[in-house]
Amino acid sequence: MPPVVKKHPLDKAQLMSQFRTEKDSMGEVQVPANAYYSAQTQRAVENFPISGWTLPPALIHAMGWVKYSCAVANRDLGKLTGTGKNPLSDDQVKALLDACIEVREGKLDGEFPIDVFQTGSGTSSNMNVNEVISNRAIEIIGGDRLAATKPIHPNDHVNMGQSTNDTFPTAIHVAAAMQIKLSLIPALEKLHASLKKKAEAWDKIIKIGRTHLMDATPLRLGQEFGGFARQVELSIKRAKIALESVLELPVGGTAVGTGINTHPQFSEKVCAALAEGLDIPFIEAVDHFEAAANRDGLVQCHSELKTIATTMFNFANNVRWLGSGPRCGFYEVALPTRQPGSSIMPGKVNPVMCESMMQVTAKVIGNDGCMALSGAAGGNFQLNIMMPVMGHTVLESIHLLANSCDAFVDFCVDEMEANEDQCNAAVEQSLSMCTSLNPLIGYDKAAKMAKDAFASGKTIRELAEEQGEIEPEALKDALDPWKMTYPHE
Repeated sequence: MPPVVKKHPLDKAQLMSQFRTEKDSMGEVQVPANAYYSAQTQRAVENFPISGWTLPPALIHAMGWVKYSCAVANRDLGKLTGTGKNPLSDDQVKALLDACIEVREGKLDGEFPIDVFQTGSGTSSNMNVNEVISNRAIEIIGGDRLAATKPIHPNDHVNMGQSTNDTFPTAIHVAAAMQIKLSLIPALEKLHASLKKKAEAWDKIIKIGRTHLMDATPLRLGQEFGGFARQVELSIKRAKIALESVLELPVGGTAVGTGINTHPQFSEKVCAALAEGLDIPFIEAVDHFEAAANRDGLVQCHSELKTIATTMFNFANNVRWLGSGPRCGFYEVALPTRQPGSSIMPGKVNPVMCESMMQVTAKVIGNDGCMALSGAAGGNFQLNIMMPVMGHTVLESIHLLANSCDAFVDFCVDEMEANEDQCNAAVEQSLSMCTSLNPLIGYDKAAKMAKDAFASGKTIRELAEEQGEIEPEALKDALDPWKMTYPHE
């Protein structure tokens, strides 16, 4: 966790050189001299010295997209250049749009210093964005961004037709959808392709199955990895469901869902601009009162991420077990050597990529508790007041899952090798080989044979041959491991 920055007293000369004086409705504030943000941002920085975690860049960039789309809608509706308070010229509108583009492209990332654990609506961060866009737009048209009068005003123009209560959750939805589309789904597709390739390559390798961690009937290594591939394929579908759950956008509802101070077509136009610009089918919320009051879509989104995480934990843990050894474990799959595994045991190598992914998924599963509580308890009447932490958390989970999947493919799955000799060696020793004798001698006799084989140290085949109850050809056919890996008459 980043340390909380402690403040140090400055003398008057230092204050004059390092800070400038800004005013807002509450009075004067000392703001860093060269910052693009203004008084409200600085107040929030001072009020919330909590974690040292600022909003994720993906959320800031999404806010840039939302502000850009809002400005486009207001421009097209004639609101920015109309007869209202301080109408803008066409050049000023272009400067406003250009400043929004710089925010969404990450060119101003250093201008957003507010802690995640701030006002629950995200008002501080919304005003942070408004101030930065306002001052940068003024600078773009050649004005003095430090002047007290703002010809491109953070509230009147940048925030026109908006409230934090609708634009901030809109930005969270946009950021989550973007990151799922651009990062998580491609990473899962990459993992699926790698696993499918292994499944095909290892389809002829027979190994022993395990249920309850105990010996079971044979299967093919390719079938086992085909099962893993299917798990990831289903995870891709769940990621798409997660994306779909955030497509309805609250923008246009303003403070409580009524749309006060907003043009009736504003929401539709903003959503259309976002959909076109990002190639994601965003739509206006069906009911703006629901969209303002609840963050159920985000809770659903993260629940799908949690399910993906449980799948990834299961898969990584299975791979870890399959690679255990190399002499005293299963060692049916040889994992790539990534780094020394012990500070005291020379030559030891550990399944570090599996362990990394398992830790990631534990974090994501834990994050789901934060999302559920924030969604359930944070929403009172017309507003949820846990939005900054929800935005931070959902984006953290997407980021961790995507990066973990990418790394797992590059540094583990692609380089794994099957240990065919080890796979084959365990098959004949399995007492569950007697399962295929059920149709010939019945369950009870087969069960006794398994117990006798275990007690004597013999294989099922050796004991059955000694007993002579089954014809040799029938026994050979019944104990053919390959035939045990698929249904047949």
